[in-house]
Amino acid sequence: MIKHDNSSRELIAFRIGEQEFCVDIMSVREIRGWAPATVLPKSPPYVRGVINLRGAILPIVDLAARLGFQPPEPTVRHVIMVAQVGTQVVGLLVDAVSDILSVTDDAIKPTPDVASDMAKTFVRGVLAIEGRMISLIALDNVLPTLEPIAA
Repeated sequence: MIKHDNSSRELIAFRIGEQEFCVDIMSVREIRGWAPATVLPKSPPYVRGVINLRGAILPIVDLAARLGFQPPEPTVRHVIMVAQVGTQVVGLLVDAVSDILSVTDDAIKPTPDVASDMAKTFVRGVLAIEGRMISLIALDNVLPTLEPIAA
């Protein structure tokens, strides 16, 4: 396989606690302020609930809880990144969006072997940029699997 090291991609960086993460900007549809979510019964602990987004029901995934961090108590400073993976649209609760990064594929280093299997499931790679360590999130592994609801 030929790898083109000069192919560039844009990533959107965000914070959860003291950690920085990023996702491909093409999967982010919009960024909006925090709005309280309506809790759904029997949903996974990392699903905050749902909000009404212009008539569509949008599930909100607490990315801190999903990645195994202490979930925050959301404030007006928190934001929801509306992301699409395949046909699924979901809101990702994060502390703040920091910036947009333009990186080449060779800047993304593999997840270290010492990382847990759980970390390798969620993190595609790591970027070292301007003294910052930013983990590239595998959104398709972060989103909850949709199970049919028993009637």
